[in-house]
Amino acid sequence: MAGDLVDVPGVRVGHWNHPTEATGCTVVVLPATNEAAVEVRGAAPASRETDLLRPGMSVRRADAVLFAGGSAFGLAAADGVVAGLEADGRGEPTVAGPVPIVPAAAIYDLAGREPTIRPDAAAGRAAYDVASSEPLPSRHVGAGAGATVAKWRGPEAMVPGGIGTASATVGDAVVGALVVANAVGDVVARDGRPLTGGGLGPIAPFWAGGSPPLGTNTTLVLVATNGSGGSIDRLAVRAQDALAALLRPAHSSVDGDLAVVARLSGGPTVDGDHLGEVVFWVVAEALERAVDG
Repeated sequence: MAGDLVDVPGVRVGHWNHPTEATGCTVVVLPATNEAAVEVRGAAPASRETDLLRPGMSVRRADAVLFAGGSAFGLAAADGVVAGLEADGRGEPTVAGPVPIVPAAAIYDLAGREPTIRPDAAAGRAAYDVASSEPLPSRHVGAGAGATVAKWRGPEAMVPGGIGTASATVGDAVVGALVVANAVGDVVARDGRPLTGGGLGPIAPFWAGGSPPLGTNTTLVLVATNGSGGSIDRLAVRAQDALAALLRPAHSSVDGDLAVVARLSGGPTVDGDHLGEVVFWVVAEALERAVDG
């Protein structure tokens, strides 16, 4: 598969990296007409405006999606993305003018560095301003700059995570994914190979290094496709299924695993179940590349 999220027509991606500390943010700018869904499986998410994307809500679309380091502090970077979209006249129509919709989620990357440094509104605006349809570097950039994985065995077993991206076609449609891997668990490849040394057996004792603090781990997923057909909520479930298959453990009490799926309007029709399987494999490849790119 390989490829990149920006292979999906109309999608742009921008990163901001702090010049001295391992943190940053990543913005995915979407075409104005889209449908979006969210699926949260981790018990400790740091998020903003994602409830708009749940079933039954009146606004199930996004102008952009922001992923950031800095834990809940980093959600402030969304303000800068909102400002950039407002300047460009983007947003949900209202009687007072368009209101930009920017669902956001953050990972915890504060440990082991100066914790008072985290993405802010200026960082979010900088990432928005450089967003491009050109393939960009992955791994240790943007929201993945300070990401780590394999922490359940203790700090000595921790290894770098990061951002990975991948895309594939299904008929005439394109599916792309971007993953920020910052899991407490190990990552295994689709063929079962351990990528972070954890092996495939049961974890016992589960927290070999002592229970990790609440909310210090999270894997974030953004899927975009121009393929229509089937339920977008089922696509979000399949995105999370890929995390369940490749992370050991996934969706734990100390992870905030969250997936956003955006379906762009006007694309080719694809069988919904077929589209869901492609979502699964593209997210899985992006996750692999986030730790073994």
